[in-house]
This record gives sequence, structure tokens and C-alpha cells, in this order.
Amino acid sequence: MNEKEEIIEKHPLAIRWFHWINFPILSLMIWSGMLIYWASSVYNIKIGDTVLFHFFPKEFFKALGIPYRLAEGMNLHFFFMWFFFINGIFYVLYLLFSKEYKLLLPQKKSFKESFQVILYDLKLRKTKPEQTKYNAAQRIAYTSVIVMGLGSLLTGLAIYKPVQLSWLTFIFGGYANARIIHFVLTILFCLFFLVHVIQVILAGWQNFAAMVRGFEVNRKKNIKDEE
Repeated sequence: MNEKEEIIEKHPLAIRWFHWINFPILSLMIWSGMLIYWASSVYNIKIGDTVLFHFFPKEFFKALGIPYRLAEGMNLHFFFMWFFFINGIFYVLYLLFSKEYKLLLPQKKSFKESFQVILYDLKLRKTKPEQTKYNAAQRIAYTSVIVMGLGSLLTGLAIYKPVQLSWLTFIFGGYANARIIHFVLTILFCLFFLVHVIQVILAGWQNFAAMVRGFEVNRKKNIKDEE
């Protein structure tokens, strides 16, 4: 008995490059955004006049060691914004020119199949739904992240320059609405991070390694009769 190794190409260098650049940049954007938000943490979930949850209690900021430094937060946030913007532009251009977008965009049946993927991940479905490079849930999630990134950039600019970019602020319904949308998109990015990390853990080491080196190694056992 011996093992035969099969190399399966997964992710081209450009996809891996954009992925690993974007992860720390977006993390720093969220971190610096929290520095800004703490100066005016006004959002709540409430029913009538009863506050169910406040984004976020002071204990939350203290537990994460987030200091109260508005100016520093703004400087960092808008500094890394340019890296986020440039990386995003090059990523979208790569998808267009390489035709990779065809593998990423949701199809008509993607929403139905994404539910089957969720059932399989939750161990409520025995058979794994058919997929190409990305399954239906991944197509929807990854396309949504691109749209969210654009929304975060535009609402961020509308908040940053509400006078100079008054037309953009107007499109989002004013400064207050633009800030709410920006905040909601940030929460969605955090949820995406959480689900994404969980999915990577569940998928195993090979899946993670493929995003680092670009390929998976499939080991098959061969049994030969000795003569």
C-alpha cells in the first residue's frame, strides 16, 4: 500500500494576494472605526422607549482596550481607506479581465441551492450539493462583500466630507442616514468575518492551506498485490 499525491489547483496568486492584503486592512479599518464611533456611540436596539442593547457598553470598549482617541482614529481610518480602495479596485478589475467573476456571481438557482448548502453545513442534509469552484452560498456571500465594500467606501466619504460631497451625502438620505448605513455595513462585515473563520475551521487544514499556497494535495491510497 502506498499513497499517490494529486495536486489540485485552487486559487490563483492574484486572488490570494488580494485576500491576504484585504484581511488586515479591513481589520484595521474596523478597529479605527471603533475609535471614531466611541466618541458618539448613539445606536441602540430598542422597543418603544426600552433599550434592549446599546452599541456598545463602555465595558465593551474597555475590555478590548480601545482607547478614547477620536483624532487618532480618524487619521488611521482615512489613511487605511486608500489601501482598502486601491486593493478593492484592483480586485474587481482582476475579476473582470480574468473572467473569474463568472465563477463568483450568483446564478438564478443560487439562492435555492444556498439553503441546501446551509443544511449540509449544519449536518441536516446528508449529501453535499453540487458545486463548481464556489458553492451557491459562497457566490452570494462573496458578491455581497464586494457590494458592501463599495457601500462602505461611499458612505464613509459621505460622512467624511458631507459639505464637499453634499451630492453623495444627499443620495444616502443625509449625514445621519449615511452614518447608520456605514455602521450597519461594518456589523455585517464583522458577521462575515465570524462565519468565514468558522467555515474555514470546519473545512479543514487543506482548505486553509490552499488559500496560502494556491493548491490542495489529495492523497489517494493505492493497494498493489505483491508478487
